[in-house]
Amino acid sequence: MIEHRFRPTWSPVVVALLAGCIAAVGGLHGLGCTGSQGDPGPTGPRGPTGPTGPSGAAGPGGGTGPAGTMGTMGGMGVPGAPGPSGAKGKMGTDDGAAPLSSLIAITFRGGLSTGAGNIADYVKARVAQVAAGTPLDVEFPLPVAGTDDVRTLEGMSSNVVVSWLEPVTFDNSAGAARFGANADYTAFFGDGWNAVAGASPQWNGHGGRGWIWVNHEYVSNLPPTPTTAPTGQHLIFSRLLRALGVLNNDVESNAWAQVDVDTYIRRFKKQIGGAWVRVIRDPGSGEWVLDRSAKNLRYDASSDTQIKVTGTALDGADRTDVGVPLPAGVVAGMAGNCSGGQTPWGTVLTAEENVQDYYGDLEAAWDANSKLVAGMGFDPGAAINPVTAGSSSGEFGVISDPLGRHPRDAYGYVVEIDPGVPADEYDGKKTAGAGHKKLGALGRARWENAAFAVDSDWKLLDGKPIVIYYTDDRRGGRIWKWVSAGVWTPAKTRTETRALLDAGTIYAAHFAGLDNAKGDKLMGGADPTETAPGIGRWIKISVTSADLAPNGATLGNAGKTIGQALTDLAWNGIGGFASDDDVRSALYTAANKVGIMELNRPEDIEWNPDDPSGTPRLYVAFTNHNRPVALDQNGKLYAPADHAAMSPKRADDVGSLFAMEEANPADPAASSTFKYFVVWRGKKGSAASDAANPDNIMIDREGGVWFGTDGNFGTNAGASDAIYYLDLDPTHRTTVIATFGRAFRVAAMPSDAEATGPSFTPDMKTIFLSVQHPGEERYSVWPPR
Repeated sequence: MIEHRFRPTWSPVVVALLAGCIAAVGGLHGLGCTGSQGDPGPTGPRGPTGPTGPSGAAGPGGGTGPAGTMGTMGGMGVPGAPGPSGAKGKMGTDDGAAPLSSLIAITFRGGLSTGAGNIADYVKARVAQVAAGTPLDVEFPLPVAGTDDVRTLEGMSSNVVVSWLEPVTFDNSAGAARFGANADYTAFFGDGWNAVAGASPQWNGHGGRGWIWVNHEYVSNLPPTPTTAPTGQHLIFSRLLRALGVLNNDVESNAWAQVDVDTYIRRFKKQIGGAWVRVIRDPGSGEWVLDRSAKNLRYDASSDTQIKVTGTALDGADRTDVGVPLPAGVVAGMAGNCSGGQTPWGTVLTAEENVQDYYGDLEAAWDANSKLVAGMGFDPGAAINPVTAGSSSGEFGVISDPLGRHPRDAYGYVVEIDPGVPADEYDGKKTAGAGHKKLGALGRARWENAAFAVDSDWKLLDGKPIVIYYTDDRRGGRIWKWVSAGVWTPAKTRTETRALLDAGTIYAAHFAGLDNAKGDKLMGGADPTETAPGIGRWIKISVTSADLAPNGATLGNAGKTIGQALTDLAWNGIGGFASDDDVRSALYTAANKVGIMELNRPEDIEWNPDDPSGTPRLYVAFTNHNRPVALDQNGKLYAPADHAAMSPKRADDVGSLFAMEEANPADPAASSTFKYFVVWRGKKGSAASDAANPDNIMIDREGGVWFGTDGNFGTNAGASDAIYYLDLDPTHRTTVIATFGRAFRVAAMPSDAEATGPSFTPDMKTIFLSVQHPGEERYSVWPPR
């Protein structure tokens, strides 16, 4: 979700508050780190008292409670300064709680006076009351606040389903599969969704039980090195590994033996990727719980997860973490899993975003301010030739064993996971059409998510190519459209349908008419609106493309084609691409080379087949852009020597939501142009409707538009990030209170936590949602336990 994953700004106080030991206990929320004194658990045998730590006097209160044996929590001690790590399996005093990312469920409890039967209908009924000027019998929308809890509208309730580090089965051993870090995208599959041939998982199946996919994007803060101790979430995880006997060193020391760093990295790789778990709603309490008896699985960044790259060639071969060669095109694991998409045939697309942090950046020629950096394989005068070998300075690359490093071009893809299939079963390993693959035909970038063009039943368009829209989440990143080479028909099997994803054409969205200095307004300063929209075009990105390069005229050749520009060794001050495989491996650079308009961090994009306007539309979240750009208004690269002085710094720090409408929405594969306009703008303020930094978007069964935020907490003075319903009912333009285009807060997150991955159950009575990175920069003790 976030462009820069690590925010090493923790104060010593915050680090200390998070410095509690984690007990390796089983069951839901079984983590022995608590920020406030709770009811004592059953007392275990008293362990030996550890030595007093050097920092700070003991906190006020009574004496330290007895320590329980591992797996059973003893009475809680008084908050005080942490002592040095004790012997394996023993607990010292606890001075704070560990903030942990969680999967939560927001559940409908009753329509109150509206008579609504689910969350979507309830919220829309309340919005209609506001629009009509009707006095409300409840507080609506949810008021602005900054708390360390999940808050919901009256008529709903929330509960934690599972949190980071909890085992996903009843196995709680050192090698157990555990729910991963910083949960993100979710996709729910209700039981029986495929009972009818040809049905899609969207809006079919049971609403109270099923399987859910959850992305795990990253671990916050800094991992250990031989000369620095871990911080934040990495310190929490280090303590758990010590409690489990995996590590035996002093995890808080700034001196780590390389062998301990290596051990940590191997376990760190298991904390990201994704989870496939069974969840059920308790009929009595209404709360959702994890079914640990089910065949729950974890997919991660280690070579225990093996995925085949299709549709493009890799620079070289990969191997497992212990050096065993992998078959051609098969790579070890996935990383940076951000958002994604649910396929109409029942698999999951999960998008690899910030993979540059793990084994190095393939497109390392661009700095944080979008300036071209020399000597990175993209210089003019030669064929583009970036370094693809894994870096020894990336988070995973600091492992001493080079076998634990993997090629850079193995990551940065939209990945299709065949959920429920074992993690090491790559596409075709045992059965044709079964297993996991990275969609190389879509290319590499910092992908946020992917969405399909579908009909009103959420099925692929009959007799048309498959169309996927996807976004490159970086400042200056673009929106892309991919069109399969073959067409889809209902007669195709699941295997034949999946095979269509291996070949197709890539198009970049060129938002012609946008002001390059702003990125969210038209030239002249006006907003693009529904009645006066901007007009963009889809540009084929290929060495054979005959589309005209947007920067042709300004570079002295108005007839220059995309293919000619891409292969030119010096066009726009960037080296030349020798083949489409090279283009696919570096799409951000390719877009800069031909002059595609830069965008304000496009994050989620979603296709709405039942849009309130009556025409299918795309909705895209532009989170923000407050840095310089790579190109000028006409797509010409700012020369590195002139970049600092010439490149404008965009000033969008609140973000916006845009709608895009294909010229031919019934056949988006054939559309070469699109309209675009603003439907909502972020705002700094404390009013009920003020919010900033939109991120994930969710489309409900009737075409309602919902979104979450990432950064409102920092932009709007500690006001929690939240989930909103965006009123786009056209009848609400001229009501007593014109609510059209207004966002209504539905659920708010804990302190410093992003609202990620919202998804409805088929009956729309529950929204699953991830609480991501609580306490990453500010105090938090989430979740309650």
